[in-house]
Amino acid sequence: MKTTVSIIKADVGSIGGHTRPSDELFETVKNFVQKNGKGLIIDSYVGYTGDDLHILLSHTKGVNNTKIHKLCWGAFKAGTLVAKKQSLYGAGQDLLKDSFSGNVKGMGPGVAEMEFEERPNEAFALFTADKTEPGAFNYPFYRLFCEPSANTGLLLNPSLTSGLVMVVMDVMTGKKAELHIPQDNFLIAAALMYPGRYVIDSVRNKDNEPILVATTDRLHNIAGTYVGKDDPAAIVRLQKKFPATEEACSVFKTAHYVAGDTRGSHHLPLMPVKMKSSASANFCIPIVSGILFSMHEGKFTAFTDAFGTPDWDYYRNRAVEKAEYMREQGFVHPATLVPEELEYGPGYKSVMADVKKRFK
Repeated sequence: MKTTVSIIKADVGSIGGHTRPSDELFETVKNFVQKNGKGLIIDSYVGYTGDDLHILLSHTKGVNNTKIHKLCWGAFKAGTLVAKKQSLYGAGQDLLKDSFSGNVKGMGPGVAEMEFEERPNEAFALFTADKTEPGAFNYPFYRLFCEPSANTGLLLNPSLTSGLVMVVMDVMTGKKAELHIPQDNFLIAAALMYPGRYVIDSVRNKDNEPILVATTDRLHNIAGTYVGKDDPAAIVRLQKKFPATEEACSVFKTAHYVAGDTRGSHHLPLMPVKMKSSASANFCIPIVSGILFSMHEGKFTAFTDAFGTPDWDYYRNRAVEKAEYMREQGFVHPATLVPEELEYGPGYKSVMADVKKRFK
């Protein structure tokens, strides 16, 4: 029997700005999934990173299943009603359509799914980020699958050494390219160099077993205007033929600079945080959380916080230090994004229109 694991996430409201969902909103979404998922799903986990709620489901319905997607859409709609009742900020902001049309992809919520034959000891990680874009995962996942200096498992694990397929998406056109590791490593690097357009969609091994899936939608492309950052999520299978848990998590120690944070228009480092962390009020430093799961016959038997041990405090402090260096740059690029990547681009164009009138 094949098991499907689905991650569907959305921002439907948060406290005092873009911080975190209220307790009532969170419990409403969680209870909706548990009540309405009976007979449809095997198990569920609901959490949040910053202002983004994520719903993790296991089931046997395969990917892109209408009933699974409708369950999550209904949960987010129920959460939106609570957000509106509490006057939370951005109530329903990621729900870009009025009614469900069979699949949440293209409707605002981010979605990533994989179907596989469960192993005797199935382990995987769920990475969820806030205040950034899908391409924020480009650099850590490139290092995980393409750089032995970052992941010695590429030299020690025959399943990884024998080659992988990385699917890269052009988020502007929706087209995908299948690139082979290690033969196409330079081509992969060239594409991932500009994470605003090319992002990692998935990775599989030579036996066609899925290892990684990630959300790739850009809300700007769907809505036609800024409605919030895209806040990616990814599922990575771990151990045995796949990356070790330590290899998959350690690539986030770098706290590399990503687009996002305040007004979605700046560069700051991606800070690894504990699960269920509120977004930072320190200029919205982009954050990523990691949760490690064990699964048996589709049941999430146990989970733990990947970034919860004391050593990760050191990397959080490094991220804050890197953020301060960038903020010392003020409003001048590269502290702010280039004009075409500004999420508040129309506002900037309006201001610049007045400036241009002054030139004689």
